[in-house]
Amino acid sequence: MATEDLDLDQLAARAAVGDTAARDALLARISPQVMRQCQRILPCRQDAEEACQDALLQVAMKISTFDGRSKFTTWLYVVTANCARQTYRSLKRRASEQATPQLPVDQADPRTTSVIAGSRLDLLDALEQLESHRPELVAPLVLRDLCQLSYEEIAGHLSIPSGTLKSRIHDARRHVRERLS
Repeated sequence: MATEDLDLDQLAARAAVGDTAARDALLARISPQVMRQCQRILPCRQDAEEACQDALLQVAMKISTFDGRSKFTTWLYVVTANCARQTYRSLKRRASEQATPQLPVDQADPRTTSVIAGSRLDLLDALEQLESHRPELVAPLVLRDLCQLSYEEIAGHLSIPSGTLKSRIHDARRHVRERLS
């Protein structure tokens, strides 16, 4: 069967055992989806593109760790969300290291910066703070609220009972809400 006739789970299974044609086809097929997810998390297109490239690289390098316990798309959402959040952390660290009294030429004008972009940055900051205190709450919240996965998919991927998952999401939302208010 040709790689273009395979669904994502079949492509991922083939790629996981070393089929380079399947890996290349998989990366080409998921690229737009990964970019859309990165853009949901990061407000700036260039940052989302950087995170997308990192996520695709991670998929290529770590596809052998995909064991098929969950759907490939669930595994992909986790990889992509982690890469987007890591890109945000790196950008934030670089910005603090380059403390300068002079504004860079390409910095966004606060008068025209979107409210949505600002709220996404606030959310990313809130997630960073939550991760430092209660790291077990971050993945469930990101997978449910940012990646929009079902409770069943998340519980299966994280190997936790549905009740535990819902409790963690509830606690995470409460912490994030407090940070955002």
